[in-house]
This record gives sequence, C-alpha cells and structure tokens, in this order.
Amino acid sequence: MKLIRFSFSVILILMGLSHSLFAQNNYDLIIVGGGASGTSAGISAGREGLKTLIIEPTTWLGGMLTSAGVSAIDGNHQLPSGIWGEFKAKLEEHYGGEDKLATGWVSNTLFEPKIGNEILQLMAESVPSLTVTFKSDWNEVSYENKLWTVSYLKNGEEYIVQAPLLIDATELGDVAAAQGLEYRLGMDARDEIGESFAPEESNDIIQDLTYVVTLEDFGKSADKTIPKPSNYDPEEFACACAHADPITDNDPTLDCGKMIDYGKLPNGKYMINWPNCGNDYYVNIVEMTPEERETALEAARQASLRFIYYIQHDLGYKNLGIAENEYPTEDDLPMIPYHRESRRYFGLVDFTLPYVRTPYEAPNPLFRTGIAVGDYTIDHHHKKNLDAPAIDFIKIRVPSYNVPLGALIPKDHSALILAEKSISVSNIVNGATRLQPVVLGIGQAAGVLAAVSIKEKKPLDEVSIREVQTLLLSHNAYIMPFLDTNPLSDHFVAMQKIGATGIFKGEGVPYLWENQTWFYPDRLVTEYELVDGMRSLYPELKDYWGASGDYLTGERFQEIMELVKPNTPLLEIAQVWKRRGLEGNFTSEKKLNRKEVSVLLDELLNPFSKEVNWEGELKK
Repeated sequence: MKLIRFSFSVILILMGLSHSLFAQNNYDLIIVGGGASGTSAGISAGREGLKTLIIEPTTWLGGMLTSAGVSAIDGNHQLPSGIWGEFKAKLEEHYGGEDKLATGWVSNTLFEPKIGNEILQLMAESVPSLTVTFKSDWNEVSYENKLWTVSYLKNGEEYIVQAPLLIDATELGDVAAAQGLEYRLGMDARDEIGESFAPEESNDIIQDLTYVVTLEDFGKSADKTIPKPSNYDPEEFACACAHADPITDNDPTLDCGKMIDYGKLPNGKYMINWPNCGNDYYVNIVEMTPEERETALEAARQASLRFIYYIQHDLGYKNLGIAENEYPTEDDLPMIPYHRESRRYFGLVDFTLPYVRTPYEAPNPLFRTGIAVGDYTIDHHHKKNLDAPAIDFIKIRVPSYNVPLGALIPKDHSALILAEKSISVSNIVNGATRLQPVVLGIGQAAGVLAAVSIKEKKPLDEVSIREVQTLLLSHNAYIMPFLDTNPLSDHFVAMQKIGATGIFKGEGVPYLWENQTWFYPDRLVTEYELVDGMRSLYPELKDYWGASGDYLTGERFQEIMELVKPNTPLLEIAQVWKRRGLEGNFTSEKKLNRKEVSVLLDELLNPFSKEVNWEGELKK
C-alpha cells in the first residue's frame, strides 16, 4: 500500500496507535537486498511458507551473479548444494547440458548474466508467498517492540513495511551498520584473530573491487573499439597477458588469448574480470556516503573502460565490443560493481582459519553446526593496492569446508540475520566464503533459519540448529562438504547427518581450485573407528576398550549397539537394513562400510537428534 508522505517518526507513532491500519504491509520476513544471498534467502523462506519481501534497488535478482556480471562460477562444481544446485541445473537445461557451460578455463559453469537473472526471477516467481519490489531503495530501518519497521523509496514514493525478522543481504552490510552493530573492516591482526598468516597489525585494507565488462564477438570484420578514454596509458595494463596459475610456482606465460578466454561465456561473449594488470580497482567505499560512493565507483568504471580500450586497440581484439542489450543500462555496463569484501560483523561464533584448515582439531567442533559448504581456495585480490601486505593467500592450503550457523547471527541482535559477505568471518577466510555458491548457500540457510525462528516462535539465538540443518537437508542442501555424497544418490541424508555428529569424520584434501573432503561411503569400518567416533555422544562407551582394529561385522555391530541401546537383536537390525533399502542382506558375518553403518545408526539411534550449541558441543 502506498502511503502519503508523512515523516518516518509520525508514521511510527501512527503504527503504535493503530496496528491494523498497516496490516497489509506486514510480513514474516523482510530481506534488504536481492543479490545472491537475498534471492536465495527469499526463495527458501517463501518455500517454508513465510510471507517474505525482498527490497532490491535494481531491476534484477542475483547481485554479483548477474547485476555485477560475475557469471563465471568459482567452485562447488562437485557440491551442487540446494538452490545453487537448482540454479546450475536450470542453466544446464537452458544451454543444453553441463558441457555447454564449461566455456572458460577456470570455471566449470559460465553463463550470460541476463540468462542468470531470468532464471532467478522465474525461481522467485514460482514461490507464492515471496514478493520482490524492484527499483526500491531502503531509507530507514528501526527495531522496536520485537518488530522491524522499514521504509523504502520507489518511484519517488515512500512505503512502510514491518516484520519480526530482517535479513541484511546488502552488498556492504549497510543495514546492520545503521543499527549500530559492531563490525570489522579490513585485515585482522594476527594475535587478535589467531591466524598465523594474518598481518602483525590490523589495517583497513579490503580486497580490490571490479567493474566487470561483458564483451561480445561481433565478427572478424567488425570494429567495436570504444573511444579512447581520458588518462589512457597502455603501461597500466602492460602485464595483463602474463598469465600464471597462482596455485603453482610456474613462470608467467605471455598468452593474451588465454587471458581473454578466462571468462569466455556461451554465445560468443566474454566476462572481463581480470586481476593481473587488468580491471581490478582498489577503493574502499564501505564507509562512504552514497554520493561519495558514486564518485569513487565512477573512477572504477573508467579503469575498466581503459582496459577494454587496451584489449581492443593495443591487443587487436577490435571485434570484441561491449555486449549490447546484456544489461538494462544506458552504457551496457553492469548495474553494480563486484564487491569482494564487506563489513564483517561479530556473530555468535567467529569463523576463522583453524575451522577451515583443521575442522576436527579446531578449538570447538563448529563443523557440527554447518549450513553451507565451499571448496574454492582462499582467493584475495590486492594487486591494485601497493600498500597491501605481501601475503600469498592462495598458498594457504585448505580443504573444502562448511560455514557454521552461528556466523549468521550477530551476537548483539537476536532478530537480525547476516548474509552476503557480512557474516562473522575473518578477513582471510572471507576470501573463500565470498564466492558465489557459498553466498547462495548462506542465503538459503538464512531463509531457513528465519522460517524455523518464526515457526518455533523463538529468537534466533534460541533456535534449534538441528532443525535448521534438517530442513536444509530436505531441500537437497549440504551441511557437510562431502564431495562423494550427492543429494540425488541413495542415503545422502544419513551420511550427512552422521558426518555432522562427528561419528565418522571426513578426510580433507587441499586440491587445486576445488579443494576436497571425502566421506568414503564404501570404505569398510573398523570396530575401533565406530566406538571412538561414538564416545563423545554416548557415555556408555566412554571407558569401553573392547573394540579392535578388525573390520566391523554385523555381529560386532549388534554387540556395540547393545551397549548403547539394550535389546537390539540382529533381526531388528536386518529389518532396518531392508526397510532403508541397503544392498544385499544383513548377516552377522557381513563386513559393514561407512554408508551402511550411517544408515543403521541414523535409524536405530538417531544421534543427529542430540542437540548441539553454537560451538558445536552437545547440549547438557
């Protein structure tokens, strides 16, 4: 409902006097920002029945995926989790198969930005309880009497909406900042964050941003060279063709074609998002006013145009012109820049490097609280800032990982959910969690978290972590980064659940651009492996040392079950085996593998039902 232009304070008074006057503007959840996380959050919350509103300043959904033109996906090719997996499948359907998306040489999934937007808009439109208001800029946000009140401007008119929960899915964490929440910006000090790779002292240096440009091949005879930009100097881009894989120690190779093909998209288009003497640009606009941001970003746009002129004029690719009709903008450039870093707030837990590198040896078992997964390496862009410390972030070897739920909830606000790149994460780890599939996963988890909070009528910090994870699993999302389990395969949920208890641990491997964690479903289990994994959950096994290194048989499994759940005969186990569709027959002599034991434990003991706190410890 459109309102007469009262002042915001007057409207709040009127709302207090007559709540019913504004009833039709009430929602269960308001999401500020329709970027990658905001879109994913809206879809997931709406599917759970929440009346949800997304407030988006552009005319597109998807943010960095689409509006910023970053349409070459980094990572999670083998982790098609939840909404990311759905989006990827729809891209494959549109273009005619998975192989049709592998047009570049780093990413396995590349697409035209406008197609990505169309797919996301169709996904959003299929959710009846989700409303998106485009060309809408949030104006003021307040929280009082357990209710958020948000005013936003659209076409020069002011609108007021209310909801008990709000998600900050803005690109730079602006809404949470307006509430006075404490945040970090830039690099953390080594001793403060507990990361040996961090600089000795903190600073305010963030990652370079990029005004991406989408080029199109107009044919060999075409000349699409843009007018020479002011202040053009080809020396600015002299090393652009010096390519080397940063995860190796090989010398650079001069290969301009490979530089161009890095972001080759379907249908003869190219994403220009190049860090080596390319169109990365350093500017920290996070704490600027909107007017200051606009001026600073214009300089970033001009830097990208200079690079395009260099590609066309100096390198000779005059047939590659700025793609026409790709974006709904007058200059055919993306609507927003690609922000790699944002404010990072303090959550119920802080997701730092030890929880990524060695999750099972970290100070707390945060892996038990995982809600989104990622496998891309830690990737920072600092080449355009000469003052940035010389840290080779990519050489920080890590396996794949999961993001803890507590990182999405600020420690000083139990009705606000953090999304996009503003979660409680260290500067170093943000280099991995900022990537597109992870942010989509964070958004999906944020929407599900809101749904559980509303349905259970609990503040966010009292929500059941296991309930959130269970709902995510029901939507084919990963909570553990096991690449050899798949939502479409048998017994995915059981293995994810048992992995999230820590009974069976994954094995992490730092590997090229797609790090790995293996569950090894078909690997035989030893007696000791099972008992040792169960000790922390079942006091009955704390002092039990009767398990050997022999492979676990059906008979020994039954005997161990008797210690935890008396009167569990072999017949009952065999019935569970058959009912859950495990292959073959259960016998006392059969040697059991991880998948089979996971399914049996899930059915017989349901260890996943044991609630954990935000640090991942079992609740007393």
